[in-house]
Amino acid sequence: MGPASHFTVVTLPAYMAEGTLERTVGALPSGTADHLLLVDDASPDGTVDVARRLGIDVRVHDRNRGYGGNQKTCYREALELGATVIVLLHPDYQYDPSAVPALVAPIVAGVADFTFGSRFACTGDPRAGGMPLYRYWGNRFSTLTENLLLGTHFTEMHSGMKAYSRRFLEAIPFESYSDDFVFDTEILVAAVLGGYRIQEVAIPTRYTIESSSINVGRSLEYIRRSVEVCWRAFGARRRQRRRARSD
Repeated sequence: MGPASHFTVVTLPAYMAEGTLERTVGALPSGTADHLLLVDDASPDGTVDVARRLGIDVRVHDRNRGYGGNQKTCYREALELGATVIVLLHPDYQYDPSAVPALVAPIVAGVADFTFGSRFACTGDPRAGGMPLYRYWGNRFSTLTENLLLGTHFTEMHSGMKAYSRRFLEAIPFESYSDDFVFDTEILVAAVLGGYRIQEVAIPTRYTIESSSINVGRSLEYIRRSVEVCWRAFGARRRQRRRARSD
C-alpha cells in the first residue's frame, strides 16, 4: 500500500477473453494498479490459463453467473483484498486501459465516490471508434430518458469502465442487484439517489472484432429494464417529496 494509504485493485470481469487479455493488461500504464484481479465467468476457452501465465490473481466461477454476477464477485473479492479504490476494466480491449489513471485520480483526491468513462463526453464521437449504429442510438435514447427521470445530466449512462471508492461499495447493497447487464444501471441509480459524488471522464471508443457485445434483442431488453429501474427511482423520489411536504 502506497504512502497515501490507497490500494487500487483493477478488476477484470472476464468471459472468453483469451485473445485480448494480455493486450489489455499490457496497455495499463505502469503503477496504475496495486493488484490485478480477474474473475472468470466459466469461460470455455483459455482465459484462465492466460491470466495465470501473466501472474494475475484469478477467481473462477463454477458456472456462468452473468455480467452482473461477475461484477459482484469482482467487488466482493476486491474489498476482501483491502482495496480502497476498485476499478472495473473489461478485458476485451474495448475500453482503453490508458484512461484508468484518470478514473482513479478523483477518488484518490477525495473529490469523487464513483467515476465512469464516457464515450460521449467532450464532444466524443463513438461512431468514429466503431460503435455499432444500433448501440449508438440505443445509448443516446436511453441516456436522455434516464437523465430526465433521475434529474441528472450525464453524457452517457451505459459505460463499462468505472471506478469506485471503498466507502461507496460498502454502503450500497450491490449483492442484491441483478446478475444481468442491468446491474450497471442499478448501481448508478443507487449512487444518484444516495447523493454520492459522481464524475464522468472522457474516454475514446474502440470497437474491434473481439469486443464483446450483446445482440440487438438483448440490447433492447437491457434498455427497457434500465429505463424501468430509473422509472422506479423517479417514483420513489416523488413519494419522498410528498411525504416531506406533508410533514
